[in-house]
Amino acid sequence: MTKTADFISICRLEQLERERGATALVAGHAVAIFRTYDDQVFALGNYDPFSKSSVIARGIVGTRGDIPFVASPVYKQAFDLRTGACLDDAGVSVPAYEVRVEDGLVLVGPRKR
Repeated sequence: MTKTADFISICRLEQLERERGATALVAGHAVAIFRTYDDQVFALGNYDPFSKSSVIARGIVGTRGDIPFVASPVYKQAFDLRTGACLDDAGVSVPAYEVRVEDGLVLVGPRKR
């Protein structure tokens, strides 16, 4: 892993399976990284606040309308991959992280505000 300003190089884009999660340690936090079929890449905190387990990366990726989400593998709550907001409980969210792909490298940056 290499660090560029506030972004950390995680892996090459082709190393991420589509519609599957992978985990990485970013600035001391476990982060779940997802690549969708259209090659968008998202990063969320890996901790599921409902089951109190680090399992988000093992969730099921899908869409609700035009919202890409991951459903926790435990109780199936869906989290918006773009924002971390829970689609099933408006009062709950997980952290969402800035992500960019440069020269085929996936870079994860700071938490989104």
